Amino acid sequence: MHLDIPDGDFDAYIFDCDGTLADSMPLHYRAWCEALAAAGASFTFDEDLFYSLGGTPTRRIVGHINEHYGSRFDPEAVALQKEKSYLAGLHEVQPIPEVVDFARRVASSSPVCVASGGSNHIVRRTLEYIGVADLFPILITPEQVSRGKPHPDMFLLAAEKMGVGPGRCLVFDDGPVGFRAAEAAGMKWVRVPQPGRG
Repeated sequence: MHLDIPDGDFDAYIFDCDGTLADSMPLHYRAWCEALAAAGASFTFDEDLFYSLGGTPTRRIVGHINEHYGSRFDPEAVALQKEKSYLAGLHEVQPIPEVVDFARRVASSSPVCVASGGSNHIVRRTLEYIGVADLFPILITPEQVSRGKPHPDMFLLAAEKMGVGPGRCLVFDDGPVGFRAAEAAGMKWVRVPQPGRG
């Protein structure tokens, strides 16, 4: 995997979790399919739609599903079932070595943090499982802001907690929602390609 790092001097680094530090997106997709089936869905969640929503807060994804398919699933109930299904398969998740190695390298001299659209307890469990939780003393999730990605709030809060101006932060993310959030925050970003998806 090649990471295209933009030119510039950066003082801090912000990493998404799923699909960026952790190769967890296939498991998240399967968990969504299982949760929707358990809720009585008569359709299969389109995989391309799933990846296009990467970084979107979990309960908001249910809203997108309802809008796309004309369904009326309860966001809280489906999100809880999805998280349960995800945790049951957590043993399958592996780190994305190129990103984790980069994070370890820069963390020795610069502040780093995670800003993820997942639920706080799920993101923490994922970071613990892939062995990087101690690397990131700052974790930003949608519970801490009024608006999740693609709004800039999570990245701006991350910059504030690291004590670095937004323009001096570099974001690593895997999806368009994250890229839009980074741009709205005045930050440059690095696209992390999905393993096996280019």
